[in-house]
Amino acid sequence: MPVKIVTDSSITIEPELVRELDITIVPLSVTIDGVMYSDEDLKFEDFMVKMAETKNLPKTSQPPVGVFAEVYENIAAQGDEVISIHMTETLSGTVEAARQGAMLSGHDVTVLDSDFTDQAQKFQVVEAARMAKAGATKAEILKKVDHIRQSTELYIGFSTLENLVKGGRVSRMTGLFGSLLNVRVIGDLKNRELNTLLRGRGNKTFYKWLDELANHISSSGRKIREIGISHAQGLEFSQKARDVLQKFVEKPIAIMDTNTTIATHTGPGAWAIMIDYE
Repeated sequence: MPVKIVTDSSITIEPELVRELDITIVPLSVTIDGVMYSDEDLKFEDFMVKMAETKNLPKTSQPPVGVFAEVYENIAAQGDEVISIHMTETLSGTVEAARQGAMLSGHDVTVLDSDFTDQAQKFQVVEAARMAKAGATKAEILKKVDHIRQSTELYIGFSTLENLVKGGRVSRMTGLFGSLLNVRVIGDLKNRELNTLLRGRGNKTFYKWLDELANHISSSGRKIREIGISHAQGLEFSQKARDVLQKFVEKPIAIMDTNTTIATHTGPGAWAIMIDYE
């Protein structure tokens, strides 16, 4: 039985891959000054402008359970099985809404917490979709996705903690209590927990850590399948990171704007480096 792949709009992915691999993306929404926008309708550049202009932090919302149920029903009506891969429950209730939608649909849907988001989520979704297109079974796809999940690392840098504080998420990052808003912070997302790795003043904090990351990769001897870099108006550092890390991976490193859901919580100047080891 054919397998179809579903995910949510917290994924950062090239539009051509979505079309080529027939990936279904269920959009989250964001509310700014009382106006709700779907991720499908709001360009990232426009969102960043609106977020800078508003006094209140935009509010992100997961897709309704009924929307997931409808998506699954439409796919199942074509006789296909479904694997639905979503951003970690650490950041959103989206995966739980997907689980409830699957139960409501009454169809054969396997819902997975990717443990990540953004391009780290893309690593799993794209490989699953490639395998599905090639005729792999659901069991084969799930085994490969689990391997990718366990072999992925996600690092994130914050240029400001203002949005994290407004959103009440500072407490979710171990070691950030009492930090000032103007520090640079680098963390990782590991075992469904945001952890603080380093903090300091000025962008030199980012560049010092980048050198340490490169040394770590070099000394580890581990082979890398793919690296993705996403940012929210953090292009300068992202380009430098690509230049430093490209030698470790054959595939060109993609630098992409992140999505509205992630940018809401990170604020401007943020970046993420995601590594998929073989």
